[in-house]
Amino acid sequence: MSDNAPPGRQHPGADRHHPGAEGHDTASRPPTFTSWLRGRSDEDLAALLAARPDLAQPVPADIGALAARATSRNAVLRVLERLDRFTLQVLESVVALGDDRLREPVGVPPADLAAALGLSPVPADDPLTRALDTLHRLALVWPDQGRLRPVQVLRDLLPHPARLGPPARALLAALPHGTVKRLADDLAPDSTAATPVETVATLLSDPARVNGLVAQVGAPARRLLDSMAWGPPNGTVSDARREVSLATAASPVETLLARALLVPTGDDTLTLPREVGLALRAGPLFREVTTGPPPFQGTENPGDAVTRAAAGQAFTVLRAVEELLERWSQDPAAVLRNGGMGVRDLRRAAQTMDTDETTAALLVETAHAAGLIGADDRVAGEWLPTREYDLWRESPPERRWLRLASAWLESDRVAALTGSTDSGGRARNVLGPGLTRPAAPQARRDVLGELATAAPGFAPLPDSLAVRLAWRRPRRQSPVYTELVRAAADEAAVLGLTGRGALADHTRPLLDGDEDAAARVLAAELPRPLDHVLLQGDMTAIAPGPLVTELARELALVADVESTGGATVFRFTEDSVRRALDAGRGVADITSLLERHSRTPVPQALRYLVSDVGRRHGRLRAGAAASYLRCDEPAALEELVADRRTEDLGLVRLAPTVVASRVSRSALVERLRQLGYHPVPESGDGSMRLSRPEVRRAEPADAPPPAEAASPAELVRAAVRAVRAGDEAATAARRPIPLPADGPPGSRANAVMAALTHAAGEERRVWIGYTDTDGRQVSRIVEPSGVDGGFLTAYDTTRAAVHRFAIHRITAVAELERTAD
Repeated sequence: MSDNAPPGRQHPGADRHHPGAEGHDTASRPPTFTSWLRGRSDEDLAALLAARPDLAQPVPADIGALAARATSRNAVLRVLERLDRFTLQVLESVVALGDDRLREPVGVPPADLAAALGLSPVPADDPLTRALDTLHRLALVWPDQGRLRPVQVLRDLLPHPARLGPPARALLAALPHGTVKRLADDLAPDSTAATPVETVATLLSDPARVNGLVAQVGAPARRLLDSMAWGPPNGTVSDARREVSLATAASPVETLLARALLVPTGDDTLTLPREVGLALRAGPLFREVTTGPPPFQGTENPGDAVTRAAAGQAFTVLRAVEELLERWSQDPAAVLRNGGMGVRDLRRAAQTMDTDETTAALLVETAHAAGLIGADDRVAGEWLPTREYDLWRESPPERRWLRLASAWLESDRVAALTGSTDSGGRARNVLGPGLTRPAAPQARRDVLGELATAAPGFAPLPDSLAVRLAWRRPRRQSPVYTELVRAAADEAAVLGLTGRGALADHTRPLLDGDEDAAARVLAAELPRPLDHVLLQGDMTAIAPGPLVTELARELALVADVESTGGATVFRFTEDSVRRALDAGRGVADITSLLERHSRTPVPQALRYLVSDVGRRHGRLRAGAAASYLRCDEPAALEELVADRRTEDLGLVRLAPTVVASRVSRSALVERLRQLGYHPVPESGDGSMRLSRPEVRRAEPADAPPPAEAASPAELVRAAVRAVRAGDEAATAARRPIPLPADGPPGSRANAVMAALTHAAGEERRVWIGYTDTDGRQVSRIVEPSGVDGGFLTAYDTTRAAVHRFAIHRITAVAELERTAD
């Protein structure tokens, strides 16, 4: 561990994973993280931006900006949450042993790192090599002269790596000078170090001398050290800052303070220096190093059975959502004052979808996330299907399910919180505020991603899945994350992403972003839409599977859905047949529909029902008198007026074919329909007013995202090109062209135009300093093609496109070396 220690064996793969680590002199090695990043290949930078997409939003101006963003606190915190337990242990080891406050040269050799983790050098592709490759690709660790160095911000983000305390140099620097001077005089009176802090820190950096100091203390003090050796490195004691020396130390604590084996860091806090902790552990940094996740515990299922079960659930979801939104087209749910949906409407939605309220809340939230549900713009708003729903309904079933599943994966709303109370005691409503959890999308992908690591058809136990996730994402563990994981597993089963507790085959490509492959797998398992039904003698029709859209719509108009499941049962009644007639269908239309699409003969009783309702339909016509009834058959009106059940309508015979009523036309029509008559409203010119129920639509809360113009890989490559070009502009050798600081108005602009016109004539690239529209000073390397009207037209290498620059925004111009062309 010390600078004079014999070199350990190089960890296998170090040369391969850390190019440039060997054989370079001091002048050629990367002195900083930024220069190392600048020396990476375009493929390496593309891998970095692909693994950490937040670094490219927006695209950095140059390598320096990329390095600053890659080492910023928030960006590194996001990456740490994605590391598994072993990779995090490797990173903590690099931070603990490679701290620049420990020794010179800075960093830890790969062989020392392997020894500290208790791993023996083995052929390439071992767990340590893969972990280092991951840290290298994520730019959390970088090589410097055969040593591994962590990025500087990790010192603050991981203050106690491997449960070790800070280095002695940092602890001693915070003590009063007199205290450190006394320690230096007692422990190393002959030291030639420049300061007392360096004297004591150098002493503690030698494990042999630390062990010698530990050997001098008694058993009680040694037990105290052993209790802190594996962390936490802090202890509490009264009067921690007491003045002690080797001569005055009496108690075990004072014995340790006098030898700098413990250092006061507060009035009542003592801290074990990192060097002392490393010496006490005598090699390994962790009591247990797990290079892989614990094995799954669960049950095996045939893979095809899992996919069939999940596909069946997906079909159930599609049918439930469509039934609900069809119902809401005519009888929508109300929007609450807080923007949500009430408990009563949720209960009605559950009844419509033939499910429980928890599942109903999930399906409503998922449909809303997919843009199929929106609130209208009325004062007393209602939840309605959107126009997107009409397009969605015409899509193939596998594509409809993919839209719902993708929306759920990306949504930050958790339907399982519906009905719970917030901090103010208010109940959370479906579609209302309070259901948002920013970590929900990542928790869902964590659950499904971990299920994807199991063998096809294997269903892990919930506790086993939780243990695996605790290893896979140790820094995400919290009560909130546990709740999100449990909700994600339940909701994935409801939506058909899993079946029998295992990941479905159509979900695997979905997680990789390949929706076309997911659609092909799911389409093979979903039942094919049918274009026929089976008519029964009891006034019912049985659909043995999903129906094609047009038949389902027409059948829902002429019959009522009585039950759903593997097969749907439709029942024909007078009301349902009248509904079709009111929508403009004739008796012949209805009969023809049934004859075309029934695999069984149309029952005679059903023909009579349609014919009888059609014969009576429209015999009576209601108008406004307050209202009136008109009929071409006087006997029918005579029968109506004589009916005692119509006394409350106040019917008065005006003519053999006309009867007036004191109630409104709508009330008259509704009452007569209840009595078994079938009046039809008519307009002022005597024509019948037939119309289907009003179909209302709302605009989606968020428009569906437009199709990407380029693939993610292409966007990453474009970002790398832009960063390289910006870096070239920032670092290229150039000769400034003098511009007049003072002079007549326009002299500076004229000088700029003259220089750029000359460069365009010689077809040479030039460097310009430019003030963009946000007021930022940027550097650009451009190939001028023309100057006209106060603008420069040039090819901008940073944007890889032709761009127009305003002359008055150009702050400087410089010639580039010929070799830069």
